[in-house]
Amino acid sequence: MVESWVNSAARIGADLHLELSGSGGRRAALIRALREAVRSGRLAPGSRLPPYRSLAADLGVARNTVADAYAELVAEGWLTARQGSGTRVAERAAPSGAASVRVPKKAPARARGPRHDLQQGTPDASSFPRAAWLASYRRAVQQAPNEAFGPGDPAGRVELREALAEYLARARGVRTEPGRIVICSGFAHALRLLFPQVLRGPLAVEAYGLGFHRDLLATASVRTVPLPLDEDGAKVGELGRERAVLLTPAHQFPTGGPLHPTRRAAVIDWARARDGVILEDDYDGEFRYDRKPVGAVQGLDPERVVHIGSVSKSLSPALRLGWMVLPERYVDPVLAVKGEREAWAGTLDQLTLADFIVSGAYDRHVRRMRQRYRARRDRLVAALAERAPHIEVTGIAAGLHAVLRLPPGTEQSAVKAAVWQGIALDGLGEFRHPGTDMSAPDGLVVGYATPVEHAYAAALDALCGVLPPG
Repeated sequence: MVESWVNSAARIGADLHLELSGSGGRRAALIRALREAVRSGRLAPGSRLPPYRSLAADLGVARNTVADAYAELVAEGWLTARQGSGTRVAERAAPSGAASVRVPKKAPARARGPRHDLQQGTPDASSFPRAAWLASYRRAVQQAPNEAFGPGDPAGRVELREALAEYLARARGVRTEPGRIVICSGFAHALRLLFPQVLRGPLAVEAYGLGFHRDLLATASVRTVPLPLDEDGAKVGELGRERAVLLTPAHQFPTGGPLHPTRRAAVIDWARARDGVILEDDYDGEFRYDRKPVGAVQGLDPERVVHIGSVSKSLSPALRLGWMVLPERYVDPVLAVKGEREAWAGTLDQLTLADFIVSGAYDRHVRRMRQRYRARRDRLVAALAERAPHIEVTGIAAGLHAVLRLPPGTEQSAVKAAVWQGIALDGLGEFRHPGTDMSAPDGLVVGYATPVEHAYAAALDALCGVLPPG
């Protein structure tokens, strides 16, 4: 006799699956099944068992059958019974004379993180607007139509696309409409959707950028060609036979600085002449401190630019929400790659972000964080001016990081010293394209957004202690 059952009694708040098998009646089979569940660890010490009546109803047996089975296991030491507490699995490892219960080994402790996290690219996690986000979540769930809880639209929720169309036009100078916005889970996801099914290489990229993105493109068999940089940004006049170029025009990553207006116009002219396309990574366009925000290149020619953004810097990378503003000719091909259903960005997160934007909470949060990050940047600059005046600080007009220019030949030793002191940061060389002249200046890329406020002073003190002397 074999019988599988699942107990769903609300009073114990847990489901339990057993198999009744072997010779003898149901009482004997139930005793064997419960004993094996305890012995194997499926019923952990202290677990509360279903009441007699509930279990009997689930099994279709007499209440006394369950009561007798419990009583025998209590007598054997497998279970304990106490008035008002119900029947529970005994706390000791195993009854005397019984096979030992296999207790899972304790999971190894996670490796301790750095004492001071000054890596680029991550906002201050402690500043996530939990109360405002929760309020938007509640409103979004309450107001969502029933169909929102079905399979997701690969283009993304229309509520979010409408909110983004208004916000991006107002804050970033983007010219679009909801039908040309496709929701994704971030910039890397956008690249996976575009290459190689929609766009093909070779792809021109800035001489400095994230190696992760280059690796992702290489996996898709896309060859990347580095464009040299100077104080005006990427030298777009050196574009060759490529049909696509990837730029960070608002704030070159990681060296800093916007793409000069004449080069913005020049790259648009190149795209028109070559029937090419510009991929605009607007990774931290909201955070500009010393001048008016630099508008998106997409506004110059919406049919030649794919504008890509996300909330990973403005809110949190944990949300996994981003967007592509596409030329009309790419909308259907990108949706075809995504498939018939949304498999990446959760619908409830999309609805929450839509409410967060429409309610004004997103603008308030960005303004608050812009002030906070500017103050942190100023503290970094002041600390270096006092303790390491020979170190030039660049790329500080915007973003969440700065570049510290080092004396020639000192980058590797400075990075090693930082590791030794428990400081997480990156050397500038980590971001150079492999095809770039390796005689480029040495430097450190220092993120000033990540540390929580009370730890920032100690992080700056530790940083100054590992910099090479003048």
